[in-house]
Amino acid sequence: MADGMDRAGGLEGVVAAETVLSEVDGAAGRLVIRGRSLDDLAGTARFEDVARLLFDGFFPDLPDDLTAALGAARAEVFANVAHLDVGLARLGPVEAIRALLARLPDGDDLATALRLLAGPAVFTAAVVRARQGEAPIAPDPALGHAADALRMLRGSAAGSRAAAGLDAYLVTVSDHGLNASTFAARVIASTQAGLNSAALGGLSALKGPLHGGAPGPVLDMLDAIGTADRAPAWIAAALDRGERLMGFGHRIYRVRDPRADALKAALGRLTAGRPTGRIALAEAVEAAALAELKARKPGRVLETNVEFYTALLLEALGFPPEAFTCVFAMGRTAGWIAHAREQAATGRLIRPQSLYVGPEPKLAA
Repeated sequence: MADGMDRAGGLEGVVAAETVLSEVDGAAGRLVIRGRSLDDLAGTARFEDVARLLFDGFFPDLPDDLTAALGAARAEVFANVAHLDVGLARLGPVEAIRALLARLPDGDDLATALRLLAGPAVFTAAVVRARQGEAPIAPDPALGHAADALRMLRGSAAGSRAAAGLDAYLVTVSDHGLNASTFAARVIASTQAGLNSAALGGLSALKGPLHGGAPGPVLDMLDAIGTADRAPAWIAAALDRGERLMGFGHRIYRVRDPRADALKAALGRLTAGRPTGRIALAEAVEAAALAELKARKPGRVLETNVEFYTALLLEALGFPPEAFTCVFAMGRTAGWIAHAREQAATGRLIRPQSLYVGPEPKLAA
C-alpha cells in the first residue's frame, strides 16, 4: 500500500490548476472574475459582456461584442428543438437539454463555443414549454441573450427589469473557481475531447443536489414554513432533527456569499423595492435562520448562500423550480468553456494519483 503522500478528503485545499479566470476568496467573501469584482459586474454588465471577458485570449476571432454572434447561434441551434419529442420532454429538464446539447457538433473553435452558450437558453425554454403542452418559440437574434431567453420562455417580450434580473443572475453564476462541474469540464478538456464533451461533463456534474441541483428546495422550505411568525419555531425544529437548512452555509465562504448579496440586490431591482408576500416571507426566514444558526454554532460562520436568492429570483422571473439547474447552466457554460480552453492550452492530461487501501494479495505458499 502506497503511503507518505499528502492527501485531503474531497481534495480540500489542494491546488489543481492555475487560472486567470476567477478567484474565490472565501475568507473575505469576495469573487473576482478576470480582474473585475462581482460587485462591479452584477447589475451593470450583460451576460454577453462577461462571456466575452471570460473568452478573451482563448479564441483568435473573438469579436468585441458577442451580441450578434450569440443571437445567430441561438437561431442556429433552434433547429435541434425539432428533436424534442414527447419521450424526451418527459425526462427531467436537465436530462432533456443534455440530450439536445449532445446533438451539437463537437470542436474547439468559437462557433462551437457560441452554440454551447446558446443551447441552454434555447433548449430550456423549449423544454419548459413542451412540458406545459405549449409549442416552442424561435429565437429573435436581434435581442440580448437574457431578454430572448425570457421571451422564448414566456411567449411575449420581457420588460427591461426582468431582462436585467436574468442578466444579473447569469453574470453572477458565470464562473466560480474550481467547483465540481468546472473541474469535471477541465478533466475532460485535458483529454482533448472537445468543448461539447467538456460542457456536457460539466452539466452532468451540475445536476447533482450537492452542486447545482440545490436551489429548488429553498422554495419547498418557504412553502413548509408558510408565514413569517412560524419561521423561528420551524427552523429550530428542523435543526433539532439534524436537517440542513437549504440556502445557508457554503464549503468555501467563511463569511457571507457575495453572490447572495448580488442576487438579493437584483431581486430588489426586479420588484422595484416593493417586496411581495413571498419575498417578505423569505427575508423573515433568512433573519430567523441566521439568528438560530449563530446561537447554536457561535464558533462557525453559516451565512446565506447563492441558493437562497437564486430560488426567489428565478421564481419571480417565471422559471419553474425543476428548470432552475438548467438556468444555472445558461450562465455557468461560459465558465466551463473558458476553463476548458485554458486547460487544453496547457497540453497536460489531468491524472491524479489514488492511494490503495484495499487488501494485499496473499502470497503463494
